[in-house]
Amino acid sequence: EGLPEALPAHAPYLLIGGGTASFAAARSIRARDPGAKVLIVTDEPDLPYMRPPLSKELWFSDDPAVTDTLRFKQWNGKERSIYFQPPSFYIRPEDLDGAENGGVAVLNNRKVVYMDVRGNKVKLDDDTEISYDKCLIATGGIPRNLQLIERAGEEVMKRTTLFRKIEDFKSLDKVSRNVKSVTIIGGGFLGSELACALGRRSTESGLEVIQMFPEKGNMGKVLPEYLSNWTTEKVKKEGVKVLTEALVKSVTCKDDQLEIKLKDGRVVTTDHIVAAVGLEPNVDLAKSAGLEVDSDFGGYRVNAELQARSNIWVAGDAACFYDIRLGRRRVEHHDHAVVSGRLAGENMTGASKPYWHQSMFWSDLGPDVGYEAIGIVDSSLPTVGVFAKATAKDTPKAATEMSGTGIRSESETEDTAVSPVASDTPSPAAENKDDFGKGVIFYLRDKVVVGIILWNVFNRMPIARKIIKDGEEHADLNEVAKLFNIHED
Repeated sequence: EGLPEALPAHAPYLLIGGGTASFAAARSIRARDPGAKVLIVTDEPDLPYMRPPLSKELWFSDDPAVTDTLRFKQWNGKERSIYFQPPSFYIRPEDLDGAENGGVAVLNNRKVVYMDVRGNKVKLDDDTEISYDKCLIATGGIPRNLQLIERAGEEVMKRTTLFRKIEDFKSLDKVSRNVKSVTIIGGGFLGSELACALGRRSTESGLEVIQMFPEKGNMGKVLPEYLSNWTTEKVKKEGVKVLTEALVKSVTCKDDQLEIKLKDGRVVTTDHIVAAVGLEPNVDLAKSAGLEVDSDFGGYRVNAELQARSNIWVAGDAACFYDIRLGRRRVEHHDHAVVSGRLAGENMTGASKPYWHQSMFWSDLGPDVGYEAIGIVDSSLPTVGVFAKATAKDTPKAATEMSGTGIRSESETEDTAVSPVASDTPSPAAENKDDFGKGVIFYLRDKVVVGIILWNVFNRMPIARKIIKDGEEHADLNEVAKLFNIHED
């Protein structure tokens, strides 16, 4: 631990939080203001890293030392680390003041506990004060737990993992090698990805993997019901025992095992629980900073330029922003952290740009199911799906081998779509009604497309982005689906 005096008393650009949004902002600030001095303050012990591989690629590595190396194979076959940059990229916090060409410094294991907005300064948990010219809040969120697990006592809590950080990946990896049964509570992205990742182990090592959630199928809050049910069948194929419409009533610890009682009387005995039941945006600084927290979506309320007050911006999971296309939103995805962090950095250096570039997200559940999505995808909206038969080329693996990017953050490549030419082949309805091999699902609000899922259809995101950006009413979405050429290939 360096002595507090050694820290810079002033940081021209102060970024609170050390995740993806913060790193994206630092990079974008330095690109527009090459001599910029940027200080990232994070309560994590690690340099900025990407979280998606913790529930995705790292589980599929063949390297037994993966928990130490934290390296994964990108889809193009090249390996990379989950850290955005090696330590040599950063300068030491105590060298920031005197750095002639500026740089990015990371102050680890320190938490900002108080903001003095009028004085443009913050206080850390060791009472150090740091003043700033421009400040970004990118504090992300804290994984939620079920209250009944929190109240169930220490024996239950120490057999429960909340999954968010590098240390959680390491500890769950260890648990999965040492117990006989793991139960995942939650049917969303994280729960379903971890279920499939651990399911892979179940076949190798006889680990029992159970997944339970209140919805009727996996991703029930996102996918239309028929697709959600179909996905659940695929997750079961990965070796996962899936319990649907499962509402937990109580969890108790008996004889070194956990007993989960459901409200309908079902009982599950397991060794370890992973609770993947959502994220609580971290808005601890709202009170001292006098910032408004959105009562509907959670998170700090910011305008279309991601600004909360003069000299303060917010990006990533903790930002409830105004999207000039789709209205007020809060988004919890890697690519949104990249897009919003980058935009905040541009605006902290004077760009005055509004949020309109839609971020995307992706999820692969097993070798047959991969999708990319953009905009507002919510199963409570009306949807129209257009499907075709899939070929061997239409799998996440084949697609990513072609895409050449390390992690599917499409904003890294920033393609822009030219107006695509529709193919003339008429759309045959999927021959077998239960075979949703590949397709496009449109999500509608007031007859306008506000969200699109590309289901086993890859490298077409720019077309989807353009449809949402244009915001037109479409009489026939089958015609629009032709723009994606899902029947050719």
